[in-house]
Amino acid sequence: MNRLLIILLLVSFSFGSLSQEKILLSRATVHTGNGIKINQGLVGIQDDKIILVENALTYSLDKEVWDTIIDLKGKHVYPAFFAPNSNLGLTEIDAVRATNDYDEVGAFNPHIRSLIAFNAESKVSATVKTNGVLYAQAAPTGGIISGSSSVMKLEAWNWEDAVVKADDGIHLNWPATLQGGGWWAEPAPKKKNKKYAEQVTRIEDFFKAARSYAKKHDEFDQRFDAMQEVFNGEKRLYIHANELKALIDAVDFSKEMEVQFPVIVGGYDAHLIARELIDAEIPVIIKGGHELPQNDDDPVDMQYRLPKMLKDAGVKFCIQSAGSMPTMNSRNIPFLAGTAMAYGLSEEEAIRSVSLSTAEILGVGDKVGSIEKGKLASLFVSEGDALDMRTNDVTMAMINGKFLNLTNHQIKLYEKYKEKYEEN
Repeated sequence: MNRLLIILLLVSFSFGSLSQEKILLSRATVHTGNGIKINQGLVGIQDDKIILVENALTYSLDKEVWDTIIDLKGKHVYPAFFAPNSNLGLTEIDAVRATNDYDEVGAFNPHIRSLIAFNAESKVSATVKTNGVLYAQAAPTGGIISGSSSVMKLEAWNWEDAVVKADDGIHLNWPATLQGGGWWAEPAPKKKNKKYAEQVTRIEDFFKAARSYAKKHDEFDQRFDAMQEVFNGEKRLYIHANELKALIDAVDFSKEMEVQFPVIVGGYDAHLIARELIDAEIPVIIKGGHELPQNDDDPVDMQYRLPKMLKDAGVKFCIQSAGSMPTMNSRNIPFLAGTAMAYGLSEEEAIRSVSLSTAEILGVGDKVGSIEKGKLASLFVSEGDALDMRTNDVTMAMINGKFLNLTNHQIKLYEKYKEKYEEN
């Protein structure tokens, strides 16, 4: 696509002259996100909505009048990708404490809301947009109950403007059954967590107290009040757990506490309890590949194979970023999906795992996550395969029908020093 045309469109949108214009993206390979691929696709957009998704070979352009037609022959159109369970917008520089606003003091903080700390001007967020990641679940960390996350757009004036779904769920960090071990600690093996039962009991006591509060209370309690929406189904409960016993206990716990919408985050051993997860209708937000196995006797590519294993078992899942720097690593989400594709998922299944599946698990699948008629026009265009770091080249993107500025400080520095050394 002509980059000058993009600039003109951006300027026009800035002054509102295209607010009612009908735009057609023409002749691209359209990956809808719901499993359908259209090789000669047409995507029509008016205001903030998608009004047309058709095959150019069978649809007559004479049926409708389009104000702007953008020829994308040879390029790929994808739905906006998501970064679930992310610190995007909540931290800027990991090593600078003053820029980190995702972890509050205290063990039980269900009343803490991440959305009011969300920084819409984050430079880190600008770098992930250039890989097609346009939405994030800004999630708190730390403690036993970290607080409430929110689904946010990565292009907005402020946190109020960025909100897609406010307070979508509360995050519970389930205790680990094993401690120690890991490749960095060899040859010391993992040891049983002797305080595991005590830690689980502490969680159960808090939830029971919160349920009792809902039935009758004399004084207002901010923490217990924030828990009520977990029990009535207005909020999800994101249970962070990985090991087999922890996962089994977490599933049983959600049933006992009558949690309406539990979600497992992590789920390293989720494939071992696939039947239980399906019966309980519990989806999993798994870490993508690019990590070593957690257990000594696991295959070295265990993390890579997990998406395909869950898909074959029928467990609903999506992919989150992995590694020790989840905020910065959010830019690699397309490539984690590409790795899952290399280890068994089809191309469209891999795309779904970072778009529509994520949107559905976060509770916004009716609005975004796929390129379908009636949904918000949040999508991007790549010169090549967006799941392959060798060919991913995002040249155009939009959220809610508005074109995005894809420049970030990394691109500016690249162009600056490229020009400097080309002069020599």
